[in-house]
Amino acid sequence: MSLSLTSRDHEMLRGDHGPATKMAMSILVRMAEVSGANELLDIVGAHIDSTVYIGEAGLEFAERLANLGAKVAVPTTLNVSGLDEYHWQEWAVPSEWAKQAYRQMAAYQNMGTIPTWTCAPYQTEMKPKFGQQIAWGESNAIVFANSVIGARTERYPDLFDICCAITGRAPAIGLHLTENRAGQLLFQLVDIPTQIQQRDDFYPVLGNLIGKLSLDKIPVIHGMAVKPGEDQLKAFGAGAASSGGVALFHMIGITPEAQTLEEAIQGKSPIQTIEVTMDMLRDSRRELTHTGTDELHMVVLGSPHFSLAEFKHLAPLVQGKRKHPNVKFLVTSSRAMTQLAQRAGYLEPLAAFGAQLTVDTCILTSPMLPEEIRYLMTNSAKFAYYSPGLLQKQIAFGSLEDCVNSAVEGRVIREETAWAD
Repeated sequence: MSLSLTSRDHEMLRGDHGPATKMAMSILVRMAEVSGANELLDIVGAHIDSTVYIGEAGLEFAERLANLGAKVAVPTTLNVSGLDEYHWQEWAVPSEWAKQAYRQMAAYQNMGTIPTWTCAPYQTEMKPKFGQQIAWGESNAIVFANSVIGARTERYPDLFDICCAITGRAPAIGLHLTENRAGQLLFQLVDIPTQIQQRDDFYPVLGNLIGKLSLDKIPVIHGMAVKPGEDQLKAFGAGAASSGGVALFHMIGITPEAQTLEEAIQGKSPIQTIEVTMDMLRDSRRELTHTGTDELHMVVLGSPHFSLAEFKHLAPLVQGKRKHPNVKFLVTSSRAMTQLAQRAGYLEPLAAFGAQLTVDTCILTSPMLPEEIRYLMTNSAKFAYYSPGLLQKQIAFGSLEDCVNSAVEGRVIREETAWAD
């Protein structure tokens, strides 16, 4: 069946709304045809992942759109950029690279976007509502929007996300459609103690496991004994979207499209039922550590970006303590969350502890780290999964408290009692 377009779609495609809109619409239509869409649908918002500078091609694309007069048609937030605009010189970012990254930031801002510069747009006032159609890039943002909020987006790639934002349209495919949102793999938690489920490191560990086993299927998690908070669900989704291609998960009794198992799977039978045991979780936790030493040069928190609640949780953990002089302690977040944390008094203990804050960017996408920093520690499954390949660094995974204690001690230490066999 051929792609059906509205009269306004045809206007944009002809160039009636300007050359930038024509360019964006031509790309959108071609992608919709390739993906087998029958029609396009209206979106109410977008989140642009292609703000990150990774080379000349992405910069050229953004500047071409901007120079053609492109303006977004819906409220559009921006993902992390390539650098912390005001503090990049504190790190090992080459000046020429910073110049190009800044040009890309400027190009997207000139299109009428909202300069949130965060991988967690769901922490902003632009957070979508249940059932709303959106076009979001960035894997953790996508899985959070679909799963925790119940908004609807596909996994939109770089450069295509801005085309949806300019036209206000997206292909009516995949997770935009109710029938494609049914759970496919059923994961049954078996004898997972409540005390484990209450730990902050349980969720990235579980996410890493579920992602690896699900790949691009929709997982359904059954048997939760506690109700996780938003940041725990964020950590789970980010882990699942990194080790696998998970763009939507259902957690029975917790996420909005899964009040019952029947609702989550839409009355169908799961492709497979997988029992999740403590041994599997222990293996997943071990896989997130890619080092055979306790040597530590830096602790990295905020992948995805730290929320206000996480700043509140961290502040008492570092209160009255001081990090080891040989260990850097970095928290990455958005401008908005950092400003709120400042007003709430959460940043004073961090400053006294010796922590550094970086906003607007992500350590995975910016050449921040000098060569001498080789051994990292994090509480993020996403960061632990990507660091060895993207940064060529060795990484240790632990809870937030483990990360603080390790920074104080100057070496990797982890409390193993709760996870012991």
